[in-house]
Amino acid sequence: MALEIRPEWKKFRYRGKTLEELLKMQLRELAKILPARQRRKLLRGLTPQQQKLVLKIRKIRRKLAEGALDKPPTIKTHVRDMIVLPEMVGLTIAVHNGKEFIPVKITPEMIGRYLGELAPTCKNVQHGEPGLKATRSSLHVGGQK
Repeated sequence: MALEIRPEWKKFRYRGKTLEELLKMQLRELAKILPARQRRKLLRGLTPQQQKLVLKIRKIRRKLAEGALDKPPTIKTHVRDMIVLPEMVGLTIAVHNGKEFIPVKITPEMIGRYLGELAPTCKNVQHGEPGLKATRSSLHVGGQK
């Protein structure tokens, strides 16, 4: 089973191009329609780690097209500075945030963004109630004596 293009993705356009047109483009052609920072990065070439990730993605897409896989596996990566390319759409990529892998389901709206933007490294701090003898100020909280 190949990755099918969902009906809601058929209406998607990135700078006037449909998802099908983006998938057929070469990397250099795609770079020309991306924002300046992403264009510069792609035109300079991919790092070895980024190339390895792209090869892994292409291998999985090839297996899906042949029918060797019934559903796409999650791809784990530490490459946070990789730009989301059209060939990643529909896959789940687990991006490392420094502590754990955050699964990110790639949609067409994410094209041109970095994987690191999609996996936050910080959580909101939610303080609980102070524990027994946690601090001197906790003596006055909750009626403790």
